[in-house]
Amino acid sequence: MDLLDRLLGHDAWTTRQLLLRCRELSDAQLDQEFDIAHCTARATLIHIISNMEIWTDLMSGRPQRTDNDRDVEGLLRRLDKVAADLSSFARSIAHDGRWDDLWLDHLDHPPRKKSYGGAIAHVITHSMHHRAQLLYILRRLGVRDLIEGDVLSWESEVKNAMP
Repeated sequence: MDLLDRLLGHDAWTTRQLLLRCRELSDAQLDQEFDIAHCTARATLIHIISNMEIWTDLMSGRPQRTDNDRDVEGLLRRLDKVAADLSSFARSIAHDGRWDDLWLDHLDHPPRKKSYGGAIAHVITHSMHHRAQLLYILRRLGVRDLIEGDVLSWESEVKNAMP
């Protein structure tokens, strides 16, 4: 497993684990406001997944997705789809050695060129930043025994799950 596989695998798996824990919450808890970032567990999860979708579609030159599922099961489906798309796209960039190639981000005003490597790294680190905020929110909501969310814990979990 190379570094890209580790980073993408950890990113998707960790977000998925937190979404699975959100199944324990009521809609009121998912939407309870806190004085941090996007304020609620649901809004934070939507932000993480939407960010993955937007950047993957932008880099791929595809139209923006229109899936707006906001419940936990819908967010799990969205995550599974975009994680696979992002991984496939990032792997193609790595395979072709195009980390430093530029693409045009037409959502910037004015549009700006960005590197594929920088954008892919941004998506992964952006998710990690907001997962840390989500962990805080979940703890405040009384969710216990949460994962730490770090790469080494993920790697240990993945290796222990392998036959």
